[in-house]
Order: sequence, then structure tokens, then C-alpha cells
Amino acid sequence: MQLLKEKLEALQVGKILINEPLKKHTTWKIGGPASIFIEPSSVEALQIAIEEIKKQEIPWFVIGRGSNLLVSDEGITGVVIKLGEDLAKFQQKDDRIKVGAGYSLIKLSTMMSKKGYSGLEFASGIPGSVGGAVFMNAGAHGSDISNILIKAHVLFSDGTFKWLENKEMDFSYRTSRLQSDEAICVEAEFQLKEGDKKEITAEMQKNKDYRRDTQPWNYPCCGSVFRNPLPHHAGKLIEEAGLKGYSIGGAQISEMHANFIVNKGDATANDVLELIQFAKNTIYNKFGVKMETEVELVGKR
Repeated sequence: MQLLKEKLEALQVGKILINEPLKKHTTWKIGGPASIFIEPSSVEALQIAIEEIKKQEIPWFVIGRGSNLLVSDEGITGVVIKLGEDLAKFQQKDDRIKVGAGYSLIKLSTMMSKKGYSGLEFASGIPGSVGGAVFMNAGAHGSDISNILIKAHVLFSDGTFKWLENKEMDFSYRTSRLQSDEAICVEAEFQLKEGDKKEITAEMQKNKDYRRDTQPWNYPCCGSVFRNPLPHHAGKLIEEAGLKGYSIGGAQISEMHANFIVNKGDATANDVLELIQFAKNTIYNKFGVKMETEVELVGKR
């Protein structure tokens, strides 16, 4: 690892840290250290870093703003690459925008609504980055990323980059091709619509108010933990099973929204994993419904 660190520093690919605690970089405030942690200074620097990491045959993993992510207490062996502020470039040409993966989805939706462009109202309360939103086909309020994406600039696990059109992304509910291909979006182009600024901002505010009133953002959390097992809703099933407020260690099923697990201050990844498994078992035993996580589980176990 030391050799890789020295080589990456010589290549000037961006910020490089050793044994960086990943709880600093996840919205759950949970996660052990990364052997090497990199924040690339550009897409070009990211490509150079990947080439060197692959040359040394060291495993790597990419994160954005750290929502929808549970990192193990033991951390991640290898390299963790964070697509941060240096990969948050923004360009606009009329109703089309090109955005870096590190851009905040909430910030983007707010900015475009103020400019009078519609299409991102659904994203006003989603706490992730553009890259993560494309990866998960993030959505809410009856819409999702697949409705506005033109194409995505994608980094594949073999280190190659390619632009993929919307039809090549295999979008479905909270799913994209990037998950099965273990690939990550580094840039995205979106198609918006010019509209009435007052109507757009009113819709944005309604969505924000709904999230504030129904979801527990007063504690660290990752967003929704389980996919909705359609036609059922995960939160409703968990609530009907009487699990609201149920705790293991420092992790608790939110008393406000049952599809959220909150960190009450000292939760470990193992606490969360045990709580997830307990909820899965309870729902299956009571209702015969299999629950699948929406959150991504990574790291040593």
C-alpha cells in the first residue's frame, strides 16, 4: 500500500489519506478505515489513479456523498475513491445540463428550480450525489432519474470509461445496469423542461415539507433501508409488525418512519446489520414477504 501511495502522490491525482475513517464520509456516521482514501482532482486524475491501482492489482471502491451506504466496522481493504467537490462541475445549455458525479442532488434540484427548470422536483430531499443517484436510479414522488437522464459517463470495474445512453442503462425500480456491472457514474447529462418558476418552486417546497415532516433527518441515517416489495411498502410492513422504535445497540428503527434506521449516537455497522436481519425475519414470519435492502453493504466482514 505504501508503494501505491507514493506512486499516486507522484502522479498528483488529488488528496490521498491512509487509514481514513469512513464514518467521516457516510451519512450514517458509521464505518471503519480505508487502507488508502483518494479524492481525485478531476475525471482525468481519476482515470490515471485507476490505471495505477489496477497495475498494482489492488482492489478499489468508489463512494459519493456516502448516503445509501453501510461500511463495515472493519473498514475496506484497498483503495476507496471519493467523488467529491472536484468532480462536481456543472454546465448548462438551455434545458440540458451536464453535471459531475460529486454534485449534491439537493443542491442541483434547488438551483434548477430557482432558474425555472422542471424535472428535478422529486430530488429535493434526496441526500445523495448525482453519481449515486444514477447508480441507484434514485426517485421519489412518482419520478426518478431514468425520466430525465440523457446519458451517463461511466467508469467500469476494468478501469475503462464509456458514455452510455439512457436506453443502455437498464433502468428499473431503484436499479440500473451499473449495479450488475459494478460500474459508477462520473458525469451525467439531464434533459429538463423550462416551466413556471413559481409552480416549480412550490412543488419543490411541498416535497421538502413532506420529507421534513415524515422522515428522521435529526439523526444520522442512510435514507430508506429496504426496497419496497411491491405492491407492498416496506415502511408500512415494518410498522404493522410493531417494529417502530425497536433498537439493537445504538441502531434504532425510526419512530418517525419505519423504513429508516437511525444512529442514536454510537451505532456500529454490526448493530445495523443485526437490526436489518431482525426486521427481515419478522416481516417474513408475519407476512410471508421477503425484504431486500436498498442500502449497499460494503467492507470486511
